[in-house]
Amino acid sequence: MTNTAGKTARLIQRGLRFSQLRLIVGIADTGQISTAAQQLGMTQPAASRLLSELEKTADCKLYERHPRGVTLTEAGVLLAAHARTTLQELDNAYDEIALINSGARGVVRIGTVTGPGLEIILPIVRELRVTYPDIEFDVLVDTSDKLSEALLSHDLDFYIGRLLGNTDPRSVTMRPIGPEPVALVVRNDHPLLRKADLSLEDCLAYDWVMQAPNGLMRSATEHYLLEHGHKPPARVLSTSSLLLTLGLVSDTNAIAPIARSVAELFINPKQLGANLKVLNVANDMTVRAYSLVQRRGSDPSPAVRRVLQQLEIRLDQIS
Repeated sequence: MTNTAGKTARLIQRGLRFSQLRLIVGIADTGQISTAAQQLGMTQPAASRLLSELEKTADCKLYERHPRGVTLTEAGVLLAAHARTTLQELDNAYDEIALINSGARGVVRIGTVTGPGLEIILPIVRELRVTYPDIEFDVLVDTSDKLSEALLSHDLDFYIGRLLGNTDPRSVTMRPIGPEPVALVVRNDHPLLRKADLSLEDCLAYDWVMQAPNGLMRSATEHYLLEHGHKPPARVLSTSSLLLTLGLVSDTNAIAPIARSVAELFINPKQLGANLKVLNVANDMTVRAYSLVQRRGSDPSPAVRRVLQQLEIRLDQIS
């Protein structure tokens, strides 16, 4: 306990009351016991008794009477100043608690895989940062297995992704959203962009940049190729880093399957305008459906409930 806290505790132990703090502030403002008492809804005799008790608690004289009212002593002025600060801080605390209870303030921890992060989470965060600036967002972008671990460890309030085999389905609730479209991206002046009748077979002649084996995006890509009568790419550089993937594609003839929403962001000149193009092939490739995943039986904070309400509206719009 700090020295200041100790002094405060001693004053409370000796009988300090908030009504006395309000009264001494009222007297400092008005110079009249009767006027201060009226503002607090008490009689003048009751106010005089409170002041007398306050002087005993403080163990010093706090005011001097004169024909036109009262004047606070040096000790009284000091106590009134601290009382004003204390009451203001309590008012501020009340206002902040009201914001928390209304869902206008708080921390919301969101997990998402990359595609829905750009398509769904980013617009919601952007909108709520304007309408509710006191809501703090902590957004984790990762793979579904890592997001599931974070959710069950209470490090996330919810996530948008997939439920994998390492998660007990009885521990969560799910709201299905939809499959994640995939695009094959290359650099702006890639030779394949000049080919009139582009096919998947043409693409397999080049290096590919993909997730590690068994990654969802990689598995979806390989299954798509197999279903269309092609072997998986012969030369693959494996990485889970989107930044490294885009860097390699931009500087080489490599091809990379990425979420279409991510690709559209990077090829849009009004957005990031990167040195990338989407190949006009395999336009129906998708990764299996993702969902809104929450812990079963969790009690979201008001701020989390507000974000979830906006999320439901957004999902209804895109469904």
